[in-house]
Amino acid sequence: MVMKASRFATRFLHARNIQTHRGCLQLHGSHLSTCSERVKVIAYEKGIELEVVPVNFAVGEHKSAAYLEKQPFGQIPYLDDDGFIVYESRAISRYLATKFASQGTKLLPDAADLKESALFEQGASIELSNFDPFASGLVAEKVFNPMKGIPTDEGRFEWLVTRLRSKLEGYERILSKQKYLVGNEISAVDLFHLPYGDMANKVVPGIMEEQPHVAAWWKDISSRDSWKRVLEDAEAAKVAAAKA
Repeated sequence: MVMKASRFATRFLHARNIQTHRGCLQLHGSHLSTCSERVKVIAYEKGIELEVVPVNFAVGEHKSAAYLEKQPFGQIPYLDDDGFIVYESRAISRYLATKFASQGTKLLPDAADLKESALFEQGASIELSNFDPFASGLVAEKVFNPMKGIPTDEGRFEWLVTRLRSKLEGYERILSKQKYLVGNEISAVDLFHLPYGDMANKVVPGIMEEQPHVAAWWKDISSRDSWKRVLEDAEAAKVAAAKA
């Protein structure tokens, strides 16, 4: 009985320590921020509970001296892991996926597998260089700029749409040979596309579904429970903001 009690106590304390540690994971950002959503979808896939600490844009909190001390560019989000600060949504996502590698969906390659790691980095570069500038750019022209009182540059918007369609033709060539961008298993790279891909698909209806293999890939990743939870959080935040 003493041994069993001791083991129980050890397990209890271990579980308590994990829970306490996870409670220290604070994401300073917004449920309505695309870059915060990128981190959150990774966290949900890994079964990580993040405390989202809202950053008040209305009063310029992200440009305050206190905030700039943590995030020198005044952007969101940044992660505070019990005093350890890391910013840039992809860096945060990879940090979380590495730290909690043993739980949830495997999203990163094995570090010892050189070829697998190379293909992952290739995919990460594709998303960052061949997708994000055009998807985020067209969303900025039609959504974010008007919110700031900046009129849409229709010429630039059309150029961005054309460029994104061209890039998605490259995606089609890749995805005609494999299920996901890095191979036949989902990775963080696929999920990185979700925030701006979702918005681009609404601004230019169906742009993510014009190529058959891209459409199948997009349906797959955008139907995941993790992304549904992110969208539910965003809707709840909109409702709360409307009532405030």
